[in-house]
Amino acid sequence: MGTSIAITSGKGGVGKSTVCISLGMVLARAGYRVCLIDVDLGLKNLDVMMGLENRVFYDLYDAMNGKCSLNKAILRDKREENLYLLPACKSINVKDFNGNDLKLVVEELKRSFDYVLLDSPAGIESGFMHSLHCADRVILVTTLDITAIQDADRIIGLLMKENIETIQVIMNRVNPRFIEKGISVRMEDALSWLSVELLGIVYEDENIARGNNRGNPHVLDEKSLTSECFENIRARLFGENVALPKYREKNILRKLFN
Repeated sequence: MGTSIAITSGKGGVGKSTVCISLGMVLARAGYRVCLIDVDLGLKNLDVMMGLENRVFYDLYDAMNGKCSLNKAILRDKREENLYLLPACKSINVKDFNGNDLKLVVEELKRSFDYVLLDSPAGIESGFMHSLHCADRVILVTTLDITAIQDADRIIGLLMKENIETIQVIMNRVNPRFIEKGISVRMEDALSWLSVELLGIVYEDENIARGNNRGNPHVLDEKSLTSECFENIRARLFGENVALPKYREKNILRKLFN
């Protein structure tokens, strides 16, 4: 039986979908069968970011309501043979989206895949709780901006009220220069505020956005710092005791945490 992981955020724009795709790709690269589910209702980001939008015929809602089988709705990635996508609903009234049906889909996928990653709506959006209640664990994506940290803290409070306690955080778009200059919150201050386990960090890189826009995720470049960051996250997800990846400038990581 596989593991389901909901990847969510307190607000949009922090790179949640990028994290979902990138983590899925490094897990698939390591030999695990992975299925991504786009639960961001009506937005349909993952298929575009993965360059699969022209192959979408059926979607998550079609599979949930029995219009098609799961196998017909799932798309295989063009580059990582172990990576699959169940696309988001093209258009749906949120009231028609049944959390129990989603849970049935997730449980069925867990029988065929090692990991099922749910790209959950942000905490202010519809369907947020549906996806989290389908997950064995939750990864919260945030940045070191003060508003993002505040929103992440609020989401952690909501999760605790729902008795969801297996929560880890990924700090995305970390810019060491901004931390040095006092533009971003310091890492240690953010972690003290949130009081949850740090799963990993991803450094800011303009190539990430460029890759997303081209349907060619930057994590595919195995020599990139982005790929190193997500390989590090994969190792830490498995419980390996590995140090955080270093920014490729002298003394930056030391300044990041002090």
